[in-house]
Amino acid sequence: MQLFTHLPGSTALVLDSPHSGVFYPPDFRHTCETSILRKAEDTHVEKLYDFAPGLGAHWIEAHFPRSYLDANRNTTELDVSLLDGPWPDPVATDPVVLSKVRLGKGLIWRTTDDGLPIYGRSLSVQEVKHRIEHCWTPYHAAVAEAIDAAHAGHGYSLHLNCHSMPAIASSHATNFPGEKHADFVVGDRDASTANPVLSQRICAHLTALGYRVAYNHPYKGVELVRRYSDPAAQRHSIQLEINRRLYMNEETLELTAGFEPLKAHLQSLVEMLLKTDPRQL
Repeated sequence: MQLFTHLPGSTALVLDSPHSGVFYPPDFRHTCETSILRKAEDTHVEKLYDFAPGLGAHWIEAHFPRSYLDANRNTTELDVSLLDGPWPDPVATDPVVLSKVRLGKGLIWRTTDDGLPIYGRSLSVQEVKHRIEHCWTPYHAAVAEAIDAAHAGHGYSLHLNCHSMPAIASSHATNFPGEKHADFVVGDRDASTANPVLSQRICAHLTALGYRVAYNHPYKGVELVRRYSDPAAQRHSIQLEINRRLYMNEETLELTAGFEPLKAHLQSLVEMLLKTDPRQL
């Protein structure tokens, strides 16, 4: 099975969904129930944005689950305690990065959002290398290619990194366990990955639609917006988190009546971004 989808577009807008994958590879060999692992997915995010390619946006979507490999992490964000031998490549030393690794949320997850161990075994260096080679590397290459194409064709690029979040933060999900989340969180790593005027325009658009919107808390954006952004060169990347209670039942994963209205509002947001030239902000 192809482990990701890449649909080239014709506009300056690039959307990617790194965490909505539902194909669990047979070499995962996890010990906790798949139904528990599925709570880690950004479930149905790809459905919320399925209109985007038809509007000319570039679209990249992972099919592998984030608990197998998190494409929104650097390859250095590895919990070496998972391995059965020494890791030959560099590992992160930054305290902020290590705080997520210690929560079990590095490149390869150690625990679920509730702190349940995912594995009853050590992972080999070879299988982790395999996951990076077959999932992380091609996914990142597709995102980079789409952003380069958008920028080359229009002189700027707008990258929206698409996510969902639980209504209430779990014990091992963030550094703010138990926090009740807003409807949306707009993240640009404290104005370092996008022109903050653009970020605030997104906040204002969603607020005008009646949503509660937070900015850079508790999600600032991680590797995919950090790695491919350069606002000074008109490469803008923003992470957008959507509260799952707006469109789905978090226990059964079934869509609710809120799905279609939310999707229509997201389309209005995408249409606004398609009309936005950040060079004029």
